[in-house]
Amino acid sequence: MPSTSPVILILGAGPNVGQHVARAFAAKGYRVALAARRAKEADNTPDEVHIPSDFSDPNSVVDVFSKVKALLGIPSVVVYNASSLTATPPDDPLSLPLTDFTRGTTITTTSAFVAAQQAALGFSQLPDSASRTFIYTGNILNTITLPSFLGLGVGKSGAAHIIQSAAAAYKDRGYKFYYGDERKVDGSAAFKVDGEAHAKLYLELAEGETQRAWQQTFVKDVGYKSFSAV
Repeated sequence: MPSTSPVILILGAGPNVGQHVARAFAAKGYRVALAARRAKEADNTPDEVHIPSDFSDPNSVVDVFSKVKALLGIPSVVVYNASSLTATPPDDPLSLPLTDFTRGTTITTTSAFVAAQQAALGFSQLPDSASRTFIYTGNILNTITLPSFLGLGVGKSGAAHIIQSAAAAYKDRGYKFYYGDERKVDGSAAFKVDGEAHAKLYLELAEGETQRAWQQTFVKDVGYKSFSAV
């Protein structure tokens, strides 16, 4: 049965960012739901549930939220960490197969939209004291172009627009929406991202009482840092 402890749902709970975020929030008393393709229900405990999911099907996101609500309660923090990349030659980005483009944008944007939508529906049922925070793990591709990563760039750009729109629209209700984007100190992309740095920032955002800058560009061991130009 659901308890009074807060719940975090991590969609795309991989071994780096997902697991670090899970551990950080668990240490703060959160019950944790981890949704991923390789998740195994046999690993479930009273405070941590594992839900096999394939985010190339947006309907699976709705199913995840239903299971989490039944097992742990309505999540007050939702992290969308799923992504998909099919690289192309840098001089031929339009060689990306349509099936890969469609699958990638479905995982990176469409299912993220469904997750944000489901999160907001849940937030409306939680008290004002709850965190009510949605965080999307993004990257620099909503601000620069890397032809080899055309599909991923389209997906991240679409998701960034969703987050920016939601952050503006729902801030008066106390809902917070963020696009996490780890950078190097000079503002360039941190392609080898640090899970612990993500966890530290995400916990800080969840514990914050009001909406901050929707695009949370941050640097390891520094935290949030605004980059007006790259």
